[in-house]
Amino acid sequence: MHTGQPVWDLSSQFLTVTRNSMKKQEVRTGGEASQAHGTGSPAEQVKALVDLLSWKSNQGGQSQQAPDGMSDSPLEPHGNDSRIRRHREALLGRVGGTPELGSPVHRLASLLLVEGLSDLQMQEHDFTQVEATRGGQRPARTITLDRLFLPLSRVSIPPRISITVGVAGMGKTTLVRHFVRLWAQGQLSQDFSLVLPFTFRDLNAYEKVSAERLICSVFPNVGEACLAVTAPARVLLVLDGLDECKMPLDFSNTVACTDPKREIQVDQLVTNIVRGNLFPEVSVWITSRPGAAGLIPGGLVDRMTEIRGFTEEEIKGCLEQMFPEDKTLVGQILSQVQANRALYLMCTVPAFCRLVGMVLGHLCRSSPAPQDPELWPPQTMCELYSWYFRMALSGEGQEKGKVSPRIEQVAHGGRKMVGTLGRMAFHGLVKKKFVFYEQDMKAFGVDLAVLQGSLCSFFLQREETLVSSVAYCFIHLSLQEFVAAAYYYSASRRAIFDLFTESGMSWPRLGFLTHFKSAAQRAMQAEDGRLDVFLRFLSGLLSPRVNALLAGFLLTQGEHQGYQAQVAELLQGCLRPNTAVCARAINVLYCLQELRRTELAHSVAEAMGNSALASLTSPPHRAALAYLLQVSDISAQEADLSLGLGQGVLQSLLPQLLYCQSLRLDTNQFQDPVMELLSSVLSRKDCRIQKISLAENQISNKGAKALARSLLVNRSLTTLDLRSNSIGPQGAKALADALKINRTLTSLSLQSNAIKDDGARSVAEALAVNQMLSVLHLQKNVIGPRGAQQMAEALKQNRSLKELMLSSNSIGDGGAKALAEALKVNQALLNLDLQSNSISDMGVAALMGALCANQTLLSLNLRENSISPEGAQALAQALGSNSTLKHLDLTANLLHDQGAQAIAVAVGENHTLQSLQLHAHCLCLLSLQWNFIQVGAARALGQALQLNSSLTSLDLQENAIGDEGASALASALKVNTALTALYLQVASIGSPGAQVLGEALAVNRTLEILDLRGNAIGVAGAKALANALKVNSSLRRLSLQENSLGMDGVICVATALSGNHGLQHINLQGNRIGESGARMISDAIKTNAPMCTVEM
Repeated sequence: MHTGQPVWDLSSQFLTVTRNSMKKQEVRTGGEASQAHGTGSPAEQVKALVDLLSWKSNQGGQSQQAPDGMSDSPLEPHGNDSRIRRHREALLGRVGGTPELGSPVHRLASLLLVEGLSDLQMQEHDFTQVEATRGGQRPARTITLDRLFLPLSRVSIPPRISITVGVAGMGKTTLVRHFVRLWAQGQLSQDFSLVLPFTFRDLNAYEKVSAERLICSVFPNVGEACLAVTAPARVLLVLDGLDECKMPLDFSNTVACTDPKREIQVDQLVTNIVRGNLFPEVSVWITSRPGAAGLIPGGLVDRMTEIRGFTEEEIKGCLEQMFPEDKTLVGQILSQVQANRALYLMCTVPAFCRLVGMVLGHLCRSSPAPQDPELWPPQTMCELYSWYFRMALSGEGQEKGKVSPRIEQVAHGGRKMVGTLGRMAFHGLVKKKFVFYEQDMKAFGVDLAVLQGSLCSFFLQREETLVSSVAYCFIHLSLQEFVAAAYYYSASRRAIFDLFTESGMSWPRLGFLTHFKSAAQRAMQAEDGRLDVFLRFLSGLLSPRVNALLAGFLLTQGEHQGYQAQVAELLQGCLRPNTAVCARAINVLYCLQELRRTELAHSVAEAMGNSALASLTSPPHRAALAYLLQVSDISAQEADLSLGLGQGVLQSLLPQLLYCQSLRLDTNQFQDPVMELLSSVLSRKDCRIQKISLAENQISNKGAKALARSLLVNRSLTTLDLRSNSIGPQGAKALADALKINRTLTSLSLQSNAIKDDGARSVAEALAVNQMLSVLHLQKNVIGPRGAQQMAEALKQNRSLKELMLSSNSIGDGGAKALAEALKVNQALLNLDLQSNSISDMGVAALMGALCANQTLLSLNLRENSISPEGAQALAQALGSNSTLKHLDLTANLLHDQGAQAIAVAVGENHTLQSLQLHAHCLCLLSLQWNFIQVGAARALGQALQLNSSLTSLDLQENAIGDEGASALASALKVNTALTALYLQVASIGSPGAQVLGEALAVNRTLEILDLRGNAIGVAGAKALANALKVNSSLRRLSLQENSLGMDGVICVATALSGNHGLQHINLQGNRIGESGARMISDAIKTNAPMCTVEM
């Protein structure tokens, strides 16, 4: 428990409260009244209280009976008993009436309700847990603090054993203080008559203790009266800081104890309480770091919760609380934190955030700025802690008015403290000891006088325990690790024995490298990672920046600096060709980063950027790749491991892939065995993967079945992309069966997988019951009318699917009719893609009939079908009545002039609907390319555009509208205020058409994209457009590619750009001006319009 705040002792306070608040009480029944008066020895009274805590109900269906001689409880949950009131007041006096600094109440108001600890939590260092998960939380529901000890449902019972976990400094003790404060104020959990908070620092004061003795220490000199109760009142026993229990818990060898008078070791007392042998009716709340909590068998835990870390807003809030009067300073600190991903991730831990704020706040406020700019800002953890160490040792950060000691005194004091505290910190770290008592201090030779100095207050916190002994711990676990590393660094100069064992045996070869190698080997062998951060700090102390920071304070200038290259080589030598890259191997990369030897990581990052992952096969490369997956800003958004990643490398990375939010594994020739590996990752309860792309691999139905098994239990994956594989109908069926159960997947792509009608039927059956999937891509799957009909039936029942892509299948008119019937019923689908499906006029007529009734569909793609002018009439009729469709793609059909004219008229009518305040729901994108449209249709579209104020994009490419058609569109552009994109590629437009378009551009203020590629506007057309560019301010992209402009035309355009400040991109390729001309024009455009990108 290292929270960065003075640790509190509620149990000793409770001792005082109970002694003062429990008054004499006499319970008389009949003839026993006279005998009861004045009786009750202290032992009997203690027995009564122990009976209260350990009382059990009788067997069978008998009514509950209180122990003999007991009557009504004085501990009624909602009673007004003055004793309870004084108890609450005393607790408030101890914990305070307001939350602590840097602990927003809303963060403590709810916890994550988790089903157990992950392997990462049980096996790895706290830093590793935060880094591997990028400071994020696993998918879990939350539970509010006021319901923490209540049943989750009407049919369940309250939990007896509750555990709350959090890494060091996350705020577990702060949470308990907050809970006790609210209980004492009567704001929550009033069903508890008493809340008894203990810390393991209190319990560690005992070698052995019985329940009775513990109660005696809490309730000394109770008085003459007897504690009489009729039934056990509900009591909450809080055990804060299980990870600080001096004896590790061993539930496999627990000696059962039901006798509250029997003295047993503290760890045995705890295990018997947890097992219910002692105090079976008392609710128990334990807080712990995850590793220690993992020692409690899951079957004994009724409820497990986890404290979430700071969000970015809460990091800012914490800093604002630290520096409430200086918003500028807060902004400076925040920008430094955000610029360093490692610092930012660790700042999700409140205690670490406060430490960072203290250091950076001091450095930012330094006037003048830090003395050596080369040492600022801190770039590694060791540099940050070195600044903290330097600040503490030099007296910086102390109260104003105090004179800082001379540097010689500072250096002497620093070395003395490291010599006294460092050895204790180091061996405590090795032995998993984080709380130290006076006897520990004496055993390690710590001068108790040193502990009274202000210097130690920067590193240690002191508290009184129940038995009036004093306990010390480092303000945060990481400070203990840093001081331990500094001690080891200094001691290795002269030690002739193994510092880890202090065996006294001389080694044949002495020196720093020998000791560093010993530390590295010990760290690699520690399965729980407890020496990981220690090794990082030890490596960091060798870096030139840290050496410069601490020279004269703690280190000798240049000491051990000649070992940097050898240490880097030694660290890389620790990387072995294991099956999987473990956290120890990744820690080696963190050590190299602290050492400022980043060549390995940079080489792997470069290979990732060049899609050269196939060359990364060595153990160091794999470890570096795993490291980059944690720390890279790019990988934070999406881990792209496409193109050439081998199965062996992937297998070694599995533990790290578990915590990537988005994973791209395209084009790696992965086969079914790899899917088995990925399935094992996706099936883990601590999996964080939300998106995974496996496009263009070699996955068959067996691989799909493996992935389907993981979908049955996975709770994080929302997007699965299996494009261009070979899963077939059987693979589709396996995935569809999983979708009937899965409640997290929202997007699935099975494009190009040959699932056929049978696969479509399986998917349709899943859609009928699944209400989570919103995006489904089934393009290029050989789906015919039968499959489409099955999908249509599912759409009549489904209420979640928003996007259905069925392009490049063969559903024909029969499938189109079935889908049309579904659209009349379905009110959820927004996007329907039926491109290239052999749909003729009959199918279109059915779809358009549905559009007259459907009020939700926004986008319809009918490209590359067989729609003739007759079908266009049906389209036009639907557009006249539909008020929701925004995007309609009719590219590459057979509309001809007649059909296009009908649609153009409908566009004008659609504008009429806008006058009924349906502007936002009107057609805004119309694609008519490759439809044999000529002048007549272009005129009709021009007329429609003069009326329509909703259409934003019009695509008429490869339609021979000619100059007359261009003139009609130009006339519309002079008055239209909605169109932003006009595509007229290969439209037979010459210089006359360009001239009228130029005139329109001189007036138009909304068009942003104009594409005239593949026409023949010539020099005259170029001059007309150039003149327009001099005054036009809306156009952003202009393509004049392949337009026979010649050098003169291009020069006109380039010159005109000097007065245009809006154009961002211009394409002048293919205009026969030669390489030298292209360079000259390109340079001219860069001079005239530096913000404009030119393609020559």
